[in-house]
Order: sequence, then C-alpha cells, then structure tokens
Amino acid sequence: MNRYNSGLYTDFYELTMAQGYFLSGMKDKSAVFDLFYRSNPFQGGYAIFAGLEDAVKALFDFSYSSQDIEFLKSYGFDEKFLDYLKNFKFSGDLWSFREGDVVFPNQTLLRVDSNIIEAQLLESILLNIINFQTLIATKTNRIVWAAQGRPVVDFGLRRAQDKASIAGAKAAFIGGIAGTSNTYAAKKFNIPAMGTHAHSWVQCFSNELEAFTKYSDIYPDNSTLLVDTYDTLDSGVPNAIEVAKQMEKNGHKLKAIRLDSGDLAYFSKKARKMLNDAGLDYVKITASNQLDEYLIKSLLEQDSPIDFFGVGTKLICSYDQPALDGVYKMAEFDQQPSLKFSENEEKINNPGKKQVVRYKDEQGYFFMDGIILDEQVEDQIDNLRHPSISHKHTKIDLNKMKTEKLMTKIIDKGKMMYSFPNLEEIRDFSKKRFSLLPDEHKRFVNPHLYRVGLSDELFNLRKRLIERREDNYH
Repeated sequence: MNRYNSGLYTDFYELTMAQGYFLSGMKDKSAVFDLFYRSNPFQGGYAIFAGLEDAVKALFDFSYSSQDIEFLKSYGFDEKFLDYLKNFKFSGDLWSFREGDVVFPNQTLLRVDSNIIEAQLLESILLNIINFQTLIATKTNRIVWAAQGRPVVDFGLRRAQDKASIAGAKAAFIGGIAGTSNTYAAKKFNIPAMGTHAHSWVQCFSNELEAFTKYSDIYPDNSTLLVDTYDTLDSGVPNAIEVAKQMEKNGHKLKAIRLDSGDLAYFSKKARKMLNDAGLDYVKITASNQLDEYLIKSLLEQDSPIDFFGVGTKLICSYDQPALDGVYKMAEFDQQPSLKFSENEEKINNPGKKQVVRYKDEQGYFFMDGIILDEQVEDQIDNLRHPSISHKHTKIDLNKMKTEKLMTKIIDKGKMMYSFPNLEEIRDFSKKRFSLLPDEHKRFVNPHLYRVGLSDELFNLRKRLIERREDNYH
C-alpha cells in the first residue's frame, strides 16, 4: 500500500479550513502557495532540494476512501463537504526546482497554483516530504563533501525514526552516498546494498581467527572483516592479516577491514602500517562509529588512511538538526497578490506568482539568484534588491552573466507534464550542480552568504503591500 494514498495524511486544521472555504462559497477561488525554507540547515551555506518525486506521487494519490469519509463524518463534518471530498483530485498546476539542485533560503522551491481547497489540503503532506528529504540530502552532501572522494555508506536503518529510514536512504543517495545497508531501500530505489558482519558473528565462534576464516570462505571475493570485537591491534588486525594471506594462496583477496570503535585516527594508522608491512597494501580500511562531517573532516586532517566511511545515526536522523524550517505560505488569492505580514521582517513572505533565476559567471559558477515575478523576462533584469534593506542592491552585467530559470512546470491543470529522471541521474545532476557552487559557500564554519535578491518589480510590490497593511493597521 502506498503510504501517501489517504487524504487524511494532513493536519486536522487543514480539513477544518477546507470545510470553511467550502461552506463560505469559496471553493472555486484561486490560490497560489509557495513552499520555501527560511534559513540554511546546519548553519551552512546551502541546501540540496529533495523529495519532489515522492511529493508529486503523494499529490496524485491524495484522495478520500469511503473509510476516510466515515472517519470524518464521526467528527461532524458537513455532508455536502464530504460529498465534495469523495471526488477529490488535484486539478491545478505545480511548479518546482529540479530535484537535487542546490537551493537557498526564501526561494520558492515548489509552487502550487490551484483552487483554495486543493492548495490548502496539500500543505502538510508536501512539507512533510520536502522538509525531511531535503534535510537528509543536505546532511549527506556535507558528509560526502567532508570525505573528499572516499565512498560513504548509509548505515542508519536501526537508528532511524521507523520507516523514515526508507525515504531517508533515497534522499541520502541524492546527497551522494555510494550505497546503503537498508536492503529494502536498496531494492526499492536501485541503490547498491552494502554491509559487512557484526560483532555477534565473531562471538558465535570459538575464536576470532575461526570466525574470520569461515566468513572469508563463504564470501571469498567480498570479505570485510570487523576487527574490534576483542582487541583491534593485538588480535583483530593480526588475525585479519593471517586470513588475508591464506586467501591469497587460494586465489582471492581480502577486500577490507572495518574499525568500529576507539581512536579511529590512531587505529587506522597502526592498522595501515601492519597491513602494508604484511604486503597487503590493497586491503582497504573502513571506519564507522558515530561519524558525521565534522569527525570525518578531523580524521582526514590527521591524515587517517581510511578508505570508506559507514555513517549511521548522525546521517539518517540528521542528529544535530532534526528538522528543516520549511514553510508553505499563500502568495496570491483570487488572482490578487498576498503576503503574510509580521513584525519579524524575516517572516514576511514574497507575494505573487514568482520564478527563480540563477545567474552564472563566465566560468559557469553560480554567482547569485534572483526571485522575479512570473511574467518578467529573466535576461532583461540587471538589478537585484536586498529583500528588506532598500539601499542594498546588486547590478548584473548581463553581457557577462548567463541566466537560467530554475522552476519547471511539473503539473498542468492536474496532468503530469514532467518525466522524472532515475535516482542515479538525480544524484549525478546534484553532484554537478554542487560543483558549480563556489567553495566559500561550502565551509562548515562561517560559510559565505550566497546572495538571493528580488527584482525591482517584486521588491516594490512587496513594499506596497507592507505599507498598505501598516496603513490599515493604524
């Protein structure tokens, strides 16, 4: 069963509002909602957009079964409104960034143009999917970036929040993992399945050498031996070396050893020397145990000879930031631009139907992004304004800059207009896009702020609506 196929997969207040719109005679009023986030996760300089394909599937699956209707009836919902829900089907438009792209705060990542009831009911499920997968893809990207080309494998299944492990593995693949221990996700998304053995395997035999020998006999061409069950340097690595020598005599090679505890920098250096001294320079070293981008970066700065990283809890749970602050705000109602007013400047959204444009320099690197009104022509905009500081702006030399529209129409009047690439293609696209982001935005500490500006027309529209609200308030 598809986990998104019920229209009850929403916050209850979405339904109470939807009924309110219906009973107020507003069901055919048009509305535009923007999905965006307000600040970069992990105090970083960017995010990786993920979850689009699942969000679109959820949108098309969003419907109400007879059991769903009976459930809502028990809460006193109006019969006429329930009759409306029986035939619920999204009939609007959806615009979005491409999945895997590099994105920044306050940009419209996904835009819903529909009637007010449809647009409102989809809020929670779209945020649920996009927020989580974007967060995990971004966390993974940071970890992969820290690993400097060394493969990273998702080991997070046992620590994930229930079935979030499945969507998390998918998002992690977009973020750059080489494989996953999650066998179900591997099959579902065609991600390479990877794994070694646990300490329990070693404990099931009379001694460590016997356990290693048996494992290598069963998997002669794909053996990675976990060497820290008893004593890493006095027992584990020497026994792995003995098994590797025997494997060579039988025409096979030990693939790797795995370190899962202790001082990984110290143990990896000692283990590497022991392996090399034994003529086993081809045997790789895999490390795991509560790794994240900061620890991996530290290990490599210490010249730790680690070839693979297995990352679990801190990847799949996004341990240091468990949620992305993505929001879904109305930008237009009944064909009139609208904004949410707030005394906090950062919470005032951008009104109207919008497009996002990326400006790239002569080498093709990302220079800055512009948020413009939908009807504007992107290659005629040569000035971008700071969203709230009126005197700050950036002049764009259109003779030197290339422009790129970032939002694509995915659904038109309820019909799919877009063909989704496969997951490997999305990952490759994301890797390529990330390579075009200048390195100063990738730093873990005090990353350089990537500029996102508003066109003059959007800036002035926003300003007028703010002033109108202030005048009405006073």
